[in-house]
Amino acid sequence: MKFIIERSTLLKTLSHMQSIVEKRNTIPVLSNVRIEALADSISFKATDMDTEITEIVDAKIVETGATTAPAHMLYDIVRKLSDGSEVEIAFPDDKGQLTIASGKSKFSLSCIGVEDFPVISGDKLPVEFVMSKEELKDVIDRTKFAVSTEETRYYLNGIYVHAKNEGETKVLRVVATDGHRLACVESPLPKGAESMAGVIIPRKTVAEVRKLFDDVSVEEVNVSLSENKIRFSMEDVSLTSKLIDGTYPDYERVIPTDNDKELELNVKELSAAVDRVSVVAERTRAIKVLTSKNKVVITTSSPDLGSAMEEVEAKYDNGNLEIGYNFRYLLDILNEVKGDSVRISFTDGSSPSVIHDTSDASAIYVLMPMRV
Repeated sequence: MKFIIERSTLLKTLSHMQSIVEKRNTIPVLSNVRIEALADSISFKATDMDTEITEIVDAKIVETGATTAPAHMLYDIVRKLSDGSEVEIAFPDDKGQLTIASGKSKFSLSCIGVEDFPVISGDKLPVEFVMSKEELKDVIDRTKFAVSTEETRYYLNGIYVHAKNEGETKVLRVVATDGHRLACVESPLPKGAESMAGVIIPRKTVAEVRKLFDDVSVEEVNVSLSENKIRFSMEDVSLTSKLIDGTYPDYERVIPTDNDKELELNVKELSAAVDRVSVVAERTRAIKVLTSKNKVVITTSSPDLGSAMEEVEAKYDNGNLEIGYNFRYLLDILNEVKGDSVRISFTDGSSPSVIHDTSDASAIYVLMPMRV
C-alpha cells in the first residue's frame, strides 16, 4: 500500500477517526484506524465496537493495500506537519511498519493486520429516510444538553427519537431528560420514517454526528435504522451506531398540563441577569426567582461568598411566588430559545415549570424546581 494525500484532507479525516477511538483500550486493534488504498481513493474506518465511522477520500494511489495504525498517534503526527504539504503513506516498509513521510519528516509506526479489525456496520437497516442537515442540527442542539450522564439509568444516556401523531399531523419528536430537566422538540416527519419505532441514540453518537455536520457541505443526511442500529450517511462519510437497548420512560407524564400561572420575560435580559447572579451561586448552583407584579427578582446567597440580586421586567400578574432553580439548567434552556421572549408557566414553587419559546411552538422544556 502506498499513496500520496494532501495534509489538510488527511488531517480532517483523521480528526473524525480519532474522535471515535477511545484513548484506553483493552483490545489493541480498537486503538487503530483501518486504512485501505483502493483503486482511486482511500477508505478510513474506526470503531469502539459501539460506534463505527467510515470515510472515503481522494488521493494519488501508487499501490493498493490495507493495514491498521494507531489512530491518535497518526493524528498527532499529521497535525504537526507543515500546512499545505503533501503526505506519503506506505506499508509495509522493510521492517513491516507504516511510514509517514512529508518534506524532511519521516515516521514509522507499528501496525496490526486488518484481519483483526472488527466491523459493526454490515447489517441491513430497513427503515430509511432523508432529513435536512439543518433540521437535524436544530433538534440535536435543542435537546442534547438535557441527556443524562448517570450510568445507573442508562436508558436516559441518549436522545429518544420517535414518530408521533399530533392530531392529523405526524411529527418526528426528539426528547432528552436527566430527571432534573426535559427537552422535547418536534420536526416535520420525513417521508419513510412513518414506520420507525422509538429509538434511543447514545450520547456519544449524538455528539459525533453533530461534529460531522459542521465539517460536511451537504444539505441532506440519509438516515437508516433497525431495531438495534442507526446510520447517518452524508457525502463520503457514514457513521453507524448501536442503539441503547432499553425502554424510554413515559416522558409525557412529567410534562405539566395544568400550570395556571404564566410569566413572560425578555430572554436576553433574563439570561444576562441569571448569568451575573451565578457568579455568587457557582458553588451551590441555586438561585431564587421571586415573582411580583410585572417583575421578577433573582437572588442568591452564600455564607462564604456573599449575595447577589437582579431585577428583571416581566409580564406577570398572578400573585407573589418563590421558586428555586439550578442556574446552569435554566441557562442551558434559555440558550436554546430563538425568539425575543420566553414564557414560564407554573402552579407553585414546588412543582415543575414549563418553559416555551414564545416564537416557536415546536419545542417545550420542563425544569424541576430546586430546594433553596
